[in-house]
Amino acid sequence: MERSTIFAGFGGQGILFAGRVLAEAAMVEGREVLWIPSYGPEMRGGTASCTVIVADRQIGSPIVDRADHAVVLNPPSMARYTPLVAAEGLLVVNTTLIEAEPGRDDIEVLSVPCTALARRAGDDKLVSVVALGALVGRRRFVEPGSIHAAFTRVLGSKRPDMIALDIAAFDAGYEAGLEEVIA
Repeated sequence: MERSTIFAGFGGQGILFAGRVLAEAAMVEGREVLWIPSYGPEMRGGTASCTVIVADRQIGSPIVDRADHAVVLNPPSMARYTPLVAAEGLLVVNTTLIEAEPGRDDIEVLSVPCTALARRAGDDKLVSVVALGALVGRRRFVEPGSIHAAFTRVLGSKRPDMIALDIAAFDAGYEAGLEEVIA
C-alpha cells in the first residue's frame, strides 16, 4: 500500500500542520513516510501546500504526478490541485470557502463545511484538522488512534493545551468522512 495526499489552502490554515500530523500518525503505525512541505512567501496568505506519502514499503520517489487524495481548503487550491488527483481518487473540499464544483466526474468529492465543524469542536482555526479527519474517515489508510497519538507527539511539549481541541476537531471531521455532510 502506498498513498499520496496533497494538502493545500491559504497560509495560516494549518496546512503544514495537518500534513505533519498525518506523517506522524503513519510513523506511529511503523509505516514509511515522506512529508514534503512547501515553504516560502505563500505561507503568508497565498496558497500553501504539502505532500505526504504513506507506504508499507520503502518509498521509491518523492515525486507525485497523480495524488490519491487532495485536501483543498480555498478556491485557488482547488483550481491548482484538483487536476493532480488520480482517477478514482478523493478530493476533500472545504465548502465553507469553496462553492464551485471541481468539474471532474472520475474522482470522489467529499464536501465538508470545515470551518463550521471546527467551530463546533471548539476552535474555528482548526479547519485543516477537520479536513484531515474527513480524509481519514473516508479512506481509513491510518487509524484514528494513531492520529490522536500524533497530536500528542507533535503538540505535547509545546502546546499540550491544544491536544484535546485538535482531537475534537479531528473527530468531527472523521465523522463527516464516514457520512458525507453537505452544508
